[in-house]
Amino acid sequence: MFAHYNIKFWKFPDSNLCPPIPGRVDYLHRIADLLKSTNTENQQILDIGTGASCVYPLLGHTEYNWNFVGTDIDENSLHFAQENINKNRLEKFITLRHQTDASKIFTGVINETDMFGASICNPPFYKSEQEALEATTRKLKGLNKESVNIVRNFAGTQNEIWYQGGEKAFLHNYLYESSLYKNQCFWFTTLVSKKELVDGMYRSLKKLGATDIKTINMGHGNKISRIVAWTFLSKTK
Repeated sequence: MFAHYNIKFWKFPDSNLCPPIPGRVDYLHRIADLLKSTNTENQQILDIGTGASCVYPLLGHTEYNWNFVGTDIDENSLHFAQENINKNRLEKFITLRHQTDASKIFTGVINETDMFGASICNPPFYKSEQEALEATTRKLKGLNKESVNIVRNFAGTQNEIWYQGGEKAFLHNYLYESSLYKNQCFWFTTLVSKKELVDGMYRSLKKLGATDIKTINMGHGNKISRIVAWTFLSKTK
């Protein structure tokens, strides 16, 4: 982090996700392109589920000088995130907010006066702890590792990797709540792990009144991922 992004301090518990930096930076680059495509001058970004690493705000400010509001339901994660902010002297540029209702995404953390150029999100992918552990075991077998030796790259706390109803339920909650704050954020975006969820997202967003929907593909080695982005507003001039 220091060598490439001049981030002098980066610390978080072993139990939390260790984010792969290239993929996180690529997401931010795609958001920059998205903002540019609509001449969106608002450079404040909302990071849903910022996590203990606070990786998106740290990288986003370093790369693009953006301001961030990061939210999370886990107070311990926010404690470590705030330490990362303070030790890098970024208190003026990154603000954290505690989401006290785990069933909500935007409600309770967006204020009436808030305006964002974009929201970003790396959603939980699994329905339960058991499903997450089974997926981890499959990954480790593919790497010829014993499942008892869970490496840090496959770690993650409950709110980071599983959600009641899984990725589909989280995403459709995200879509619905975005429509309630459609005038306070130009682009809503999220990573989507399962390609088969994208068509359903498009159908839901059209019903909710989205004026533009995009799928942005990303590739890192053998891994293919995608961002779905949508807005309820018109292009700025």
